[in-house]
Amino acid sequence: MAGRPSNISPWRIDPKTGRPLPEGIRWRADRNRYQIRVTVTDLTGNKQHRSRMFLTLAEAKRELAKEIAGRNPNAGMTLTQWHERYWPAVAASVRVGTARGYDVSWRKRVQPTLGDKKLEDITSPLIESAMVSWAGSPSIKVDSLAVLSRLLDGARRARIIDYNPAREVKRPSQGASVSPTSRALTVRQITKMLELIEPGVYRRYAAALVFTGMRAGEATAMRVRDADLRQGILRVSRSFSPGKNGELIEQSPKSHKEREVPITNQLRPYVLEAAKGKEPDDLLWAGPNGGRLTARNFRRAVEWEKIKTALRRPDLRVHDLRHTFATILFDAGASAPDVQAVLGHSSLQVTERYSRAREGVARRAGSVLDGLFESDKPKSKKNGKAAEAKKTRRNRAILNPYDPFADPSGSNYGRRNGPNLAQGHRGLGL
Repeated sequence: MAGRPSNISPWRIDPKTGRPLPEGIRWRADRNRYQIRVTVTDLTGNKQHRSRMFLTLAEAKRELAKEIAGRNPNAGMTLTQWHERYWPAVAASVRVGTARGYDVSWRKRVQPTLGDKKLEDITSPLIESAMVSWAGSPSIKVDSLAVLSRLLDGARRARIIDYNPAREVKRPSQGASVSPTSRALTVRQITKMLELIEPGVYRRYAAALVFTGMRAGEATAMRVRDADLRQGILRVSRSFSPGKNGELIEQSPKSHKEREVPITNQLRPYVLEAAKGKEPDDLLWAGPNGGRLTARNFRRAVEWEKIKTALRRPDLRVHDLRHTFATILFDAGASAPDVQAVLGHSSLQVTERYSRAREGVARRAGSVLDGLFESDKPKSKKNGKAAEAKKTRRNRAILNPYDPFADPSGSNYGRRNGPNLAQGHRGLGL
């Protein structure tokens, strides 16, 4: 008779011991596995039948006990079903801009590849296989993995699954992407960019971004009272971020910490112009009618596409002005902790991506070896003169290590070229 096997059925006998199997466990000879089958109640109150396979009887007993105890009554729901229930909690726990990015990552990458999978069936290898098909840069894939991890973390805390497999997946390496230093503008390009923008609010806004390294939202939210010309600093304590419907929401900076950025000699005239005739609580870098500037309306107003063409930088983004400031700081001799503090980075690892310290390592290593093996060779008079000339050039090159764009042959060496970010007699004074 067809139907559920009886107690004397081979399905209910353990082939290894010949004894009857416990209720809820049966032997699947076609799979060479022990199978458990239970009926559970999900979060909506509906009954569900679930089955799983195990290599050993001990594993099957242990999992069956968990199921009966109700530890995993909802592990059979799909990731999409769990997202519908838990997404509001995820969105409420992060910044508005982060939630917006997570939502895009969910719709474009995570849901199409993993949305139909049961929570209990999602494993680290399955996630890694899905990531192969995710389009976008390493940072976009990191965001997609982050939203998946938050969803699975919630399921783990709700005791729907025993662990979060996304935490075992290696984050995509940022090193494979384009180096931030390669995206930075040169001093000549900075000057040309500002000249291409009509004098007024948009040129001032561009100058603020490139000479302070502020994020666009941080510059937009800055008030007149945040500018301290006597101390030569701007205080960054808030930021504007687009909401889900495009509205600007004022919140703390990305690092959740207040910081200070320098008012360089190049920026000071723009600060004075921007603050003229305004009250302390007015926006410092406001639009033509006193409204809030955003990267989007800035690009439209200055015809950003034409600027990219003029600079021969078809990939140039507004955020690259921040990369430019960070790179110039390092080139001018600033220490990594100083650059981290000015940019508001959460870790030195992020900051050091802007340093060129590792460039030329092969050449320097080769010079060391050449010097070691050639130290015993007799030096000719001609070679001696060449070494002396090389030493003179090297001494010239280090007269002002804080201005990497200076011309050693110029009479105004150390002052004429470069962003003049150094404050005081020596160093940056950050």
